[in-house]
Amino acid sequence: MTIGFIGCGNMGSAIVSGVINSGVMTPENIYVYDRYRPAMDAAVDKFGVKSCESEADVVEKADAVILAVKPNIISSVLNSINAVLEQKSTLLISIAAGKTIEYIRSGLTHDNRIIRVMPNINAVVGEAMSAYTANTDVTSQDKELVEKIFGGVGKIIYLEEKDFPLFGVMGGCSPAFAYMFIDAMARAGVENGMKKDTALVVAAQAVLGSAKMILESDCHPWELIDRVCSPGGTTIEGVMSLQADGLEAAVHNAINKSLEKDSKL
Repeated sequence: MTIGFIGCGNMGSAIVSGVINSGVMTPENIYVYDRYRPAMDAAVDKFGVKSCESEADVVEKADAVILAVKPNIISSVLNSINAVLEQKSTLLISIAAGKTIEYIRSGLTHDNRIIRVMPNINAVVGEAMSAYTANTDVTSQDKELVEKIFGGVGKIIYLEEKDFPLFGVMGGCSPAFAYMFIDAMARAGVENGMKKDTALVVAAQAVLGSAKMILESDCHPWELIDRVCSPGGTTIEGVMSLQADGLEAAVHNAINKSLEKDSKL
């Protein structure tokens, strides 16, 4: 089994790293190509993978190909690999934001096994939240492969494509919201006398651990909140303040506004 990557940017390189580190694939069975030669050379030097001469060369050598390119160039990439795809059965895995399976299929002259994956920026540190969907030609083995690949850079779930816009907001936009919350806590630390770099570590680790508790404890978030809130204590004072200042409403509004914007793009 061989895997090819068309695109060696931040996301493509993060997935290559996850595939290797998780043991899904060894470097000698991974082929990469990027129109920007320095990016491809950097991936080859860092991971020990094999370089290719073109997009079509990747498809010729790989059993599954990940299209890790920007949405604005995926049409030209599909055009470049179309002729080779007519000669062999290759699984196409696209992470191009906003490009549906039907869009990818319309750029080809024949039927293909196509999987669309939406990872988020946290793939760079191996903690992405990804979702995938597939056309009817995709096999159960194909789905297992995708789950292994993207499981190497975080968590992945299957969703119907109709749910991708909402997932794109909750999974794709939310890291920015979380970064804002962490920075706000750190700035409050600075306001009260703590150095910013120390405050960032404290705030970020607290959020990281809290997320892990929710994922692994099988408890509802409010049950965990109640565990931390001692009667008449400092935590309940802060929780009541957040509620009074509209934290929950602000989060709901951010999700809804982002989703509204997505529908207009």
